[in-house]
Amino acid sequence: MNAPTTDQLPVVVVGAGPIGLAAAARLIERGLELLVLEAGPSAGTAVRAWSHVRLFSPWAEVTDPAAEKLLAPTGWVRPDGAAYPTGGDWAGKYLQPLADVLGDKVRYGATVTGVARAGRDRIVDSGRDEQPFTVHIQLADGREERITARAVIDASGTWSTPSPMGADGLPALGEKTAADRISYQVPDLGDPAVRARYAGKRTAVIGSGASAFTALAYLADLAKEEDGTHTAWILRRGIGASTYGGGEADELPARGALGLRAKAAVEAGHASAVTGFRTQSVERDGDRLILVAEDGRRLDPVDEAIVLTGFRPDLSFLSELRLGLDERLQAPTALAPLIDPNVHSCGTVYPHGVNELSHPEQGVYLVGMKSYGRAPTFLAMTGYEQVRSITAAIAGDQEAAERVELTLPETGVCGGAGLFDDPDAAQSSDGGGCCAAPATLQIGIGAPATTSGGC
Repeated sequence: MNAPTTDQLPVVVVGAGPIGLAAAARLIERGLELLVLEAGPSAGTAVRAWSHVRLFSPWAEVTDPAAEKLLAPTGWVRPDGAAYPTGGDWAGKYLQPLADVLGDKVRYGATVTGVARAGRDRIVDSGRDEQPFTVHIQLADGREERITARAVIDASGTWSTPSPMGADGLPALGEKTAADRISYQVPDLGDPAVRARYAGKRTAVIGSGASAFTALAYLADLAKEEDGTHTAWILRRGIGASTYGGGEADELPARGALGLRAKAAVEAGHASAVTGFRTQSVERDGDRLILVAEDGRRLDPVDEAIVLTGFRPDLSFLSELRLGLDERLQAPTALAPLIDPNVHSCGTVYPHGVNELSHPEQGVYLVGMKSYGRAPTFLAMTGYEQVRSITAAIAGDQEAAERVELTLPETGVCGGAGLFDDPDAAQSSDGGGCCAAPATLQIGIGAPATTSGGC
């Protein structure tokens, strides 16, 4: 029996989240073989980790057209396009049904531990481009396998690698040993165990993006019910006109309301801002923590710390591939200038595809949040356009790959419901669009932020 040619091999998609499953739907639309590898036990494992957080995008902007076509024969109907789902809604009402339609094309409990060219480490040039990829995986029971692929689409996101407390991008001294008192996600205070962890306690919240705003608002609500609950909000910079976002003048009312809630928490005394504090170390004081800044300042002891300083891509399992990444953002070289948070917000990043996402290693693509590296401006709709373009290129349809099929509203699409649960208030937004995910409201949390993650 002859070995299959490279074109007969499957395209391996890493991650069964919203962008990975959209890639799968597009591959099916193109008639290509595929296999989705998901480390978790279900679709949208990372999204489920922040299931209590409401997206800043309405349903109409967080479902992919090709995915909807796959779902239609099952009787699936998209929820009200103007409504804003929580992470739990997104995973349960869309991602899992989509993965179920894909059937055995999705493998759960399969962690990708390495990707390389068959028989070639990253040094070898000879015959490199003609070789298929080998994808090394570890299964939930510890067994290892290797899968041969014609191309690899890495949609594994950034949720698994939150940025640390240390101001230099590395863990603060003592941060790892204090892990039992530190969390890296917005707390779900609806969970009795989580609520008990913060009720009546003094908590440090480190971060200045939408996730930090959300945590401040949640903890302020808890403080109204539980005496002794207080938040120390740690900011690496000072408080200025833009600290709380656009407020009532924000063109996206829900986003502005989120900042206003954080501001209200400070003004009501439920939170106190500590500015210009760049954490260098964490010391133990019995069961409590003392944060120490680079300038020697010491924060009064806290019971817990919540670190919401952004996310970053895990590139460890791609070390044998020749990736072209920007030295600052860790995003594809051609994409980085278009998403630089020093210049761009969600509304000023234009749609992009295979040209901006290609690497020196042909046939491998980082998509979704992972393609943005450390930039926080990712949108779900942008990710869907990414995989539409990439799958067209893999199928050999270069014209479609280079064509832009996504039009974003001129006002930008960085808003949405966020903490809003009021339908009328949510619908007053000029245009949602940030996918929720790890970043600050973060990929994982679903709100755009100029200083930390989000989508």
